[in-house]
Amino acid sequence: MGLLADAKSMLKKDPAARSLVEVMLLYPGFHALVFYRVSHWFYKHGRLFCARMVSQWGRGFTGIEIHPGATIGDGLFIDHGAGVVIGETAEIGNNVTLYHGVTLGGTGKDEGKRHPTIGDNVLIGTGCKVLGPITIGANSRIGANSVVLSCIPANATAIGIPACVVRVNGSKVARSSEELNQRDYPDVVHADIKALQQRIAALECALADPQAAPAEKR
Repeated sequence: MGLLADAKSMLKKDPAARSLVEVMLLYPGFHALVFYRVSHWFYKHGRLFCARMVSQWGRGFTGIEIHPGATIGDGLFIDHGAGVVIGETAEIGNNVTLYHGVTLGGTGKDEGKRHPTIGDNVLIGTGCKVLGPITIGANSRIGANSVVLSCIPANATAIGIPACVVRVNGSKVARSSEELNQRDYPDVVHADIKALQQRIAALECALADPQAAPAEKR
């Protein structure tokens, strides 16, 4: 029932899909899930070498890497698929959509549960990196190229690097531009540009008024 639900989900979500046969024969996202279901069966039955072997075959065939230990519900739609990576302890609910370039990975700092938990009906945009043992609540949407490092509540929209929640239950969340851009992580490029602007302003003042410029050492 799992693979059939996956194929039907892809047919429903992708306006370019014309039939179940097309999805099952031509879509790399569906092929990746076939390899995953087989490798996951081996993984659950302790045949870890066989699990990784099948997983690597799937990676080579589709360009999508799903660790056999990941837990994936029904109706997953991996659109285009190239570059998608799903880690060993990742958990994905039902009816989830992942676009190409998405990573459900770890930070390298955690043990045991190292990868994200994705709720039902979540959409994760192109190029997103969702890192660490965090939770993305049901019905949430993550904007393209966002980097998610903390939990996102249900029914929310999050964007940015690092990702900030900008909508919850359809209502905007009031945040300052400084908070959206930096939060607890300084924007070093912004700081460097600001320092250069201050230096240029000082040099322009010095050129306009040579008397104010410090004397050169001789």
